[in-house]
Amino acid sequence: MAAVLLASAGAIAAVMVATWLVSLLLRDASIVDIIWGAGFVVVAATAAVVGDGFDDRRYLLLTLVGVWGLRLSSYLAWRNIGHGEDYRYQAMRKKHGDRFWLISLFQVFALQGVLMWVVSLPVQLSATADEPASFGPLAVLGVAVWMVGLLCETIGDAQLASFKAKDENKGKVMDRGLWRYTRHPNYFGDFCVWWGIFLVAAETVPGRYGVIGPLVMSFLLIRVSGVAMLEKTIGKRRPGYAEYIERTSAFFPRPPKRRPSA
Repeated sequence: MAAVLLASAGAIAAVMVATWLVSLLLRDASIVDIIWGAGFVVVAATAAVVGDGFDDRRYLLLTLVGVWGLRLSSYLAWRNIGHGEDYRYQAMRKKHGDRFWLISLFQVFALQGVLMWVVSLPVQLSATADEPASFGPLAVLGVAVWMVGLLCETIGDAQLASFKAKDENKGKVMDRGLWRYTRHPNYFGDFCVWWGIFLVAAETVPGRYGVIGPLVMSFLLIRVSGVAMLEKTIGKRRPGYAEYIERTSAFFPRPPKRRPSA
């Protein structure tokens, strides 16, 4: 088990340090967002190679993480490349001035590397388990939950991209498709993906101890870097967003509340 955990930590460190060095050349720390999904794929691949547990489970988890992570990184690369550094990192750069190059190593890249290692613990721990040497109902449920999450995330991102591509929607609130039922279908998708991955891993005893992974991801999505951070400023940038909040669930999908009659 220690070999998998250490190898994964080393792989993450290599990826994040390399990304940090590239960010210095580009003067763009926001490339870390693009690497986020791909970094998990590196961890899953490392666990699959170094781990000596049930082969089919290791490679199933590699597949689940790989599809999710590569899709996310590809989408963010398509969306972000050529648009300059994200405003969050610009604010950090302005705050720290000439020291930002070093501070970003720890506050941006190292921090995200640590979170990546923690969130992926179900994948790492289950890679060391020989038993059970078959898949059961929990794994089937996990793949189903993962599929729901991947579809929510993929469809939500596609719907939002299509909406933003139309000039007449500039400054308007996206409240159609999946966005009619939750203000953040993409974040809800991430939530389902990682709980699904945990369920597959939880068929093994070591994998169950990795429950901290989806718990941390859920906390990040709902309370830290996901919903909470985005909605601090979006109301100022999108007229009508306050009314959208009143009728639409923040995270878990549900039918929108009906507007009171005049």
